[in-house]
Amino acid sequence: MEKIKMTTPLVEMDGDEMTRILWQMIKDELLLPFIDLKTEYYDLGLEYRNETNDQVTIDSAEATKKYGVAVKCATITPNAARMSEYNLKEMWKSPNGTIRAALDGTVFRTPIIVKGIEPCVKNWEKPITLARHAYGDVYKNTEIKVPGPGKAELVFTGEDGTQIKETIHNFTGSGILQGIHNTDKSITSFAKACFNYALDTKQDLWFATKDTISKKYDHNFKDLFQDIYEKEYEEKFKQAGIEYFYTLIDDAVARVMKAKGGFIWACKNYDGDVMSDMVSSAFGSLAMMTSVLVSPSGVYEYEAAHGTVQRHYYKHLKGEETSTNSVATIFAWTGALRKRGELDGIQELEAFADKLEHATLQTIESGKMTKDLALITSLKEVTVLSSENFIKAIRETYEAM
Repeated sequence: MEKIKMTTPLVEMDGDEMTRILWQMIKDELLLPFIDLKTEYYDLGLEYRNETNDQVTIDSAEATKKYGVAVKCATITPNAARMSEYNLKEMWKSPNGTIRAALDGTVFRTPIIVKGIEPCVKNWEKPITLARHAYGDVYKNTEIKVPGPGKAELVFTGEDGTQIKETIHNFTGSGILQGIHNTDKSITSFAKACFNYALDTKQDLWFATKDTISKKYDHNFKDLFQDIYEKEYEEKFKQAGIEYFYTLIDDAVARVMKAKGGFIWACKNYDGDVMSDMVSSAFGSLAMMTSVLVSPSGVYEYEAAHGTVQRHYYKHLKGEETSTNSVATIFAWTGALRKRGELDGIQELEAFADKLEHATLQTIESGKMTKDLALITSLKEVTVLSSENFIKAIRETYEAM
């Protein structure tokens, strides 16, 4: 069979630990036999990020702007333990944070629904998509460990030299400080991305912050969303038969637990990080959630919503068998290939992505799955496969189709 041809490369961002191992298996078994795969490769593994002083991450983001579509493997965001383990020059920032800031994008995360894996929340019938703002807040924070008594102030100095000053706290002993920020430009991009995605997918949009407590910071998000909605989207939403509403984050959590699903839940950066893990886990598994970063300029970066599966990687290094779920990483590739095919007018590439996703779900529904799914499935006849054999089983299903 002749391989499917590509005209424009994908930006390929390799990653760390067990997901890096799966990345290569997926390429070898599920992609390279069927596609004349064109990628511009960037190694975002922690060793090479350290070697290049994280320049490789910046370069990969710039390449994504150039080519329009990227696919990314999970990467390590180092903490103190990783500093020693990898002998790092410094505690490099989250690659995802760097890329999101460069692309000014919004992250949309949606659970992958498969027969035999029922949500923990029994009334959830349709996927709940998390729209996560991808700039600022604690991910771009400045922190101080306060050594002792003193006065902490928040100061803004305008270009003309005028100052706005507020006292944060008068410390009588040691403590901690954190400064966070966001920009109207980024919040506006976030709002428009959410409204457009809701219209594209014909789903209701919820937005939630805590403006009753954060009367300036969170209230600014709420006001900008409302203003943009009324000026640009209200009529379009009415025509599409969908709804936008704002609510407090704690109210949203309560509503979500009683909802049926089938809507988009927009959250600020940290809330979206936490809630997407809650939603994906409640739908079945962290490894069963797609994630796509969409920029206002129409640039897309696809990835799995989970981490590098460190525990399995250490087992793999010892030569022990692992049963790591690769579904979200496979869907990162199919999402990117489908979008590349759509942008380049290559229907065969779009059809391949659809077929590979179908083969992946069909493999699980036939009872062949990784250990994480076997522990929660309602299917009676189940075969637990290793990381490699699960990917090979998907290839067998694909070729049988």
